[in-house]
Amino acid sequence: MDFPERFSNLPAYAFPRLRALLDHHAPGGEVVHMTIGEPKHDFPQWVTDVIVENAAGFQGYPQNEGTDALRSAITGWIDRRYGVHLDPATRVMALNGTREGLYNAAMALCPETKNGQKPVVLTPNPFYQVYMVAALSVGAEPVFLSASAETGHLPDFASVPEETLNRTAIAYICSPANPQGAVASRAYWEQLIGLAEKYDFRIFADECYSEIYRTDAPVGALTVAQDMGADPERVTLFNSLSKRSNLAGLRSGFVAGGPETIKAIKQLRSYSGAPLPAPLQAAAARVWSDEDHVVQNRKLYQEKYAVADEVLGDIEGYMSPEAGFFLWLPVPDGEAAALKLWRETGVRVLPGAYLSQGEPGSNPGEQYIRVALVAAKEQTRHALQTLRGCLYEQ
Repeated sequence: MDFPERFSNLPAYAFPRLRALLDHHAPGGEVVHMTIGEPKHDFPQWVTDVIVENAAGFQGYPQNEGTDALRSAITGWIDRRYGVHLDPATRVMALNGTREGLYNAAMALCPETKNGQKPVVLTPNPFYQVYMVAALSVGAEPVFLSASAETGHLPDFASVPEETLNRTAIAYICSPANPQGAVASRAYWEQLIGLAEKYDFRIFADECYSEIYRTDAPVGALTVAQDMGADPERVTLFNSLSKRSNLAGLRSGFVAGGPETIKAIKQLRSYSGAPLPAPLQAAAARVWSDEDHVVQNRKLYQEKYAVADEVLGDIEGYMSPEAGFFLWLPVPDGEAAALKLWRETGVRVLPGAYLSQGEPGSNPGEQYIRVALVAAKEQTRHALQTLRGCLYEQ
């Protein structure tokens, strides 16, 4: 049986690829998982109570775009967090996790042509893999913009040739960045939104790590777009409770944007979406409305930033993350480092090349490993000390 040519050159997804690299080797010590960004902090205890209280809702089909209560809770949070007031009926839709939304937004909104040519989807490199697959699925050309130390670990959209910008339909951007933890400044957003206005493309702002930061809350794309008076359809925002509230398994995310944008995404989702069950929507509405647990969660990550700086801060090329919960650590070869670390210590990390595109020698992730700071503080400290001894003190 033949498979679509547009997917024929997809590399194995990062985690099956990691298993193929490591799993036929015995770990060199007690296993510590620092690969996947799966939060380990506690979520609010009352979440379970809300689900049980609304358990009868499992009997019926859930509301596709999200209940009124959930959409109002989300827009309320956007108003408090970003200073942007959105109509819950027309400017936001609930998602079954943001990966669904990041994919289906391209399906709903990317045109077949741009200025009579094949459209381009711009994506950071390294990147969340759904960006690339979404571009391929809509018949667009993914163009990878290196997000390296030279560019502040964010893509340099201003360096994109005009002929490419004239074909650009969508630009994906993740801030705070996964995996580097870099944060887009107001000036950065202003430049990108200005380019999008000039060349008429959409910005898909993936801000899933926005609530985990050191001191100052990262500025949001919707805030800057509003302040600039940009077209309301210009920026589409994606966020979720996975990182903010340690509820990756709840699968509560949202997409927010202009009314025409949300209308188009809702229309597609009516045919192809998998809405969040009603009891989980009830819990999500409560969680989006509570900030106390987010403050406590952020404090735990701030403590682990300090641990990472203490253990690794004097290593050449170490970059202390501005936000998020990953370390992006420089090594001569990411795959070799991950394998050595596993075989000698049992600490499991992700080679940076598995998150990037490019041939050997030009892949911006190949000389990095990604380390997730999701475990408890003292376990994180011990694992980082072990990592340092194995990879940096030879």
